Amino acid sequence: MGFIKFINEEIQIIKERDPALRSTMEVFLYPSFKAMLRYRLAHKLYLKKHYFLARWISQRTAHKTGIEIHPGATIGKGLFIDHGHGVIIGETAIIGDNVTLYQGVTLGGTGKEKGKRHPTIEDNVMISAGAKVLGSFTVGENSKIGAGSVVVNEVPPNCTVVGIPGRVVKRDNVKIPRSDMDQVHLPDPILNEIQQLKADNEELKKTVEALAATINK
Repeated sequence: MGFIKFINEEIQIIKERDPALRSTMEVFLYPSFKAMLRYRLAHKLYLKKHYFLARWISQRTAHKTGIEIHPGATIGKGLFIDHGHGVIIGETAIIGDNVTLYQGVTLGGTGKEKGKRHPTIEDNVMISAGAKVLGSFTVGENSKIGAGSVVVNEVPPNCTVVGIPGRVVKRDNVKIPRSDMDQVHLPDPILNEIQQLKADNEELKKTVEALAATINK
């Protein structure tokens, strides 16, 4: 009964978060659906110390779906991996409830740590396409990671992070709804800085011209 309940929950998650879905039967074709079912099995084997069999299942899953989830990772309810190709989740990663990952996301380590090497992703986090979260720190609940960002430091709750390295560019302490998966309308700190430099340059030009006019009188 528990297994049937899990399948129904996975179906509802995909139906809720993928606008491209046209029928329930399509869910069974989704790489995310297959990857999560096999991860749950592999994780149980891993916890029982059947390490080789657990890794065998996870590696076959990676080959078939393009999603590589180490069986040692801890994943809560409601993980949705959209498209999914190139997603990597490391052994000591911890993922909370209702998290959304897009294609190309890596929850990895830096190669210099021992023990807990991978990030902890709290509830309701969205990590956009191609983002890399590297290290044993926490990404706080309700946060967003922009596409292509490389995050190597702690992210407080309710934040938006963009850039390389990732920087917090928005923190309003307003809970981000579970259905809010907008990857487009994110702040651009580099553009903001360029615009500020242009404004400062224009102000400087006006000051220099005023000084020049005064000297020439």
